[in-house]
Amino acid sequence: MIADNVLRNTGMKILSDNLGKVEAERFISLMLREPFDYTQWQKGLFDEMSVAELSALAMKEYKSAK
Repeated sequence: MIADNVLRNTGMKILSDNLGKVEAERFISLMLREPFDYTQWQKGLFDEMSVAELSALAMKEYKSAK
């Protein structure tokens, strides 16, 4: 089973990659009509990660974007 934070991160990347940023945001807006509060979730997205983990994730994303 995938950890919740990994699932959320992967889902957002999939949305942006496949829908584009504007449509991904539109999708999120539609989801906000449900009990899931994207804005609150986004504020704490990296709270459970150490600085080293966040740095490693940023470097991985940077390298994959090249």
